Amino acid sequence: MIRRLPDNLVNQIAAGEVVERPAAALKELVENALDAGARRIAIDLQAGGIDHLSVDDDGCGMAPAEMRLAVERHATSKLPDGDLSTIATMGFRGEALPSIASVATLTLTSRARTRPGAGGDGWQLVIDNGRIVADGPAPATFGTRVAVDALFAAVPARRKFLKSERSELSACIDVVRRLAMARPDVAFELRHGSGDGGSRRLLSVAAAADAGPAALVARLAALLGADFADNAVPIDLDREGVGLGGLAGIPTYNRGIADHQYLFVNRRPVKDRMLIGALRGAYQDLLARDRHPVVALFLDVPSDFVDVNVHPAKTEVRFRDAAMVRGLIVSGLRRALDAAGHRASTQVSATALGAFTVPAPGVSRVGDAPMTWSNGAPLAEPPRLFSDFPPVFVAPDAGLAAAPPPAAPAANHPLGAARGQIANTYIVAETDDALILVDQHAAHERLTLERMNAALGQGGVAAQALLMPQVVELDEIAAGRIADRAAELAELGLEVEAFGPTAVLVRATPALLGSTDVEGLVRDLADDLSAWGWAVTLKERLDGIAATMACHGSVRAGRALSIAEMNALLREMEITPHSGQCNHGRPTWVRLARTDIEKLFGRR
Repeated sequence: MIRRLPDNLVNQIAAGEVVERPAAALKELVENALDAGARRIAIDLQAGGIDHLSVDDDGCGMAPAEMRLAVERHATSKLPDGDLSTIATMGFRGEALPSIASVATLTLTSRARTRPGAGGDGWQLVIDNGRIVADGPAPATFGTRVAVDALFAAVPARRKFLKSERSELSACIDVVRRLAMARPDVAFELRHGSGDGGSRRLLSVAAAADAGPAALVARLAALLGADFADNAVPIDLDREGVGLGGLAGIPTYNRGIADHQYLFVNRRPVKDRMLIGALRGAYQDLLARDRHPVVALFLDVPSDFVDVNVHPAKTEVRFRDAAMVRGLIVSGLRRALDAAGHRASTQVSATALGAFTVPAPGVSRVGDAPMTWSNGAPLAEPPRLFSDFPPVFVAPDAGLAAAPPPAAPAANHPLGAARGQIANTYIVAETDDALILVDQHAAHERLTLERMNAALGQGGVAAQALLMPQVVELDEIAAGRIADRAAELAELGLEVEAFGPTAVLVRATPALLGSTDVEGLVRDLADDLSAWGWAVTLKERLDGIAATMACHGSVRAGRALSIAEMNALLREMEITPHSGQCNHGRPTWVRLARTDIEKLFGRR
């Protein structure tokens, strides 16, 4: 028998979609405050928002009749013309307040600021799990205060699915932080109460005079930390009326989880899969697979270009031209990251300095790795860094004869002048005010990859024929994978053909790689093809293929380099995009400032 459900049950069902946890209720209430024109929003929580949460704003306020209407389902002031294709507000469904009121005690207190006939007094409406228990005058300042107490207390089946107080509080902070990022013209304060009646302020940002780019960057720095602003590049791109702005962290400034990606569409926080996929594509060959970038991206589009009515929590959107948006994000990010050049995260240097401690007498923190120069001689006396006098070096088998000193550091070179190697792996360079350490393999790997990408963009990678074709033995499946992709591999400069069921014959390798480990390269490519599957073309995974090839064509750790070779590597790094990190997202160089080194020895 079909029957019409009672209103209280309908509201509880709706609450399951809109109000799954305190953070969801908080998001709806703060969005209402923003839609009401608030310039100041104060939030109070207790027990992570489970026992109590309130949002106090200085917006336009409501008259008593409007308050009663606001707690009815599908009643809203945000669709004046009823057109869902041109939504310009954060909320629009009219479900939040009645849904919250059906599963908690909702206290709505408001005083209209400019409405005629509203009088000078405030009004209060109290609803206890769907029942109105109070409706009358109450003292109030201009604006609105919404308090939610005992969320899900009358619905124990829902309350038991809530997480710990700490987890719920963390989710609430994340909601407020995301909303505050997008509105630097609004002041936010978040406080959390303890069981003893006290409270502590967890977040507080003042309102800026406007919501322009400078204010936006300042708000991001205030909420995400100055480190983020120092290790990010600005994004500013416009295409066909769609704008992309914000800050994107350089690849070496990354995190182990993806929770530090803040995406906004028309200043609305979203967690859209298409946008996240575009972000991942932009950083594809710049980060290790288990690392994630830190970004705050703001996409501004015409209201009829995006549909925000596709998810109950309004966290997903649908674009009229998703391919164009994806291309805008990928190209905008890559252009900005390219402009970052050889920059590496400032945290890399801080981590390196933190690894140094004052050793006990006679104990070295360097270990057994010798420091050598272009002639391979061990360093007899550490160089007097930051001095006009060149250090003295001892040539091998020459007693006290001094080898020619390396050239003085050049102030106009950001990565300085090469001084030598540590363990034939790390280049030591000196600038006027810093010591530079470079991982030679990681750096050259990135340079090789960028050369390959440039060659691919110009029509293909030149091949270098082997003097003697080389046979590489594989298992039958792996050999088949390589042979089946021979035509695609040839475009990348690798010429192969089947050589029986369990081997391939390599006739040429990419010229950019020079002398390379052919067998290791083919085996690694076979592993890549196994991971990607048959449906993926190599052109779709050019970055991955190029990265694998670049690794095999790079200067290896353990190879002695001359001073000229070291300096050539440094100069190329300075003009190559993304040279601050290797193909796997690890830093390629570390800068130790003179002042920091002096602090290590107590000179500052």
